[in-house]
Amino acid sequence: MTCAAHTLPERSPVSVNGVEIPHDAIAREAQHHPAFKPIEAWQAAAHALVVRELLLQEARRLGIAATPRTDTSGRREAEEEALVRELIESEVATPEPDETSCRRYYEHNRRRFHSEPIYEAAHILFPAREDSAEDFAAALRAANLVLEELQAQPARFGDLARAHSACPSAAQGGNLGQITAGQTTTEFEEALVELAPGAISQKPVKTRYGVHIIRLDRRIEGQELPFELVSDRIADYLRESVVRRAAAQFIARLVSKAEIAGVILAGAEAHQVSTSG
Repeated sequence: MTCAAHTLPERSPVSVNGVEIPHDAIAREAQHHPAFKPIEAWQAAAHALVVRELLLQEARRLGIAATPRTDTSGRREAEEEALVRELIESEVATPEPDETSCRRYYEHNRRRFHSEPIYEAAHILFPAREDSAEDFAAALRAANLVLEELQAQPARFGDLARAHSACPSAAQGGNLGQITAGQTTTEFEEALVELAPGAISQKPVKTRYGVHIIRLDRRIEGQELPFELVSDRIADYLRESVVRRAAAQFIARLVSKAEIAGVILAGAEAHQVSTSG
């Protein structure tokens, strides 16, 4: 068996140990596998359904009884989902990561474990509909006029925010309080990163909400997080990594013993499983 994955022409029947996977089932599954070409999506879907069928056959051979779980949002597992999960849980050994392994990962990846910077900022928002170039042009003209006033008298930021800003923060002179990564749009956040404390953006900043004039009042740099605070997160990550590798090896063993027609599975593709329930 080679390391490449190759699918035979689309009309070729796909089967696993004599059980055929219907063409329309592969077509439905293909929507979960975006690709540049339809044939690539079809191939990925065929791979996923073959692996799913292999796992279901093995679960039934071992006499595993499905016990579907219900998640916190009330969604109940389908019986086949439960069978696959319980097969992996029972047949794939996944040792728990110990503290030594977690500490080693922490020491080798310290840069990943930092709190996000905190920004204290204010803004003046000139609203514009995202799909209207005319709105944005008008908002930009208004913002530039106010920016000219601020360049002459930066202390008037609060007064001008109260007079012109369409954001509820106008009542507080445009003050947004403390902001961390992900709480604003990408464009707004990038502008904050570029500003020095006390500075006002030299040109208006466009986002999907309109046009902003931004002032950065204070930046609190992120701090390195101690091991004790992230140890559970590291353990979860290492555990999931072990499960993925062990499951891929388990599936590869099933593939090597199975009679599969219409698609050839090998290498990394051998551990893909259908995303549909």
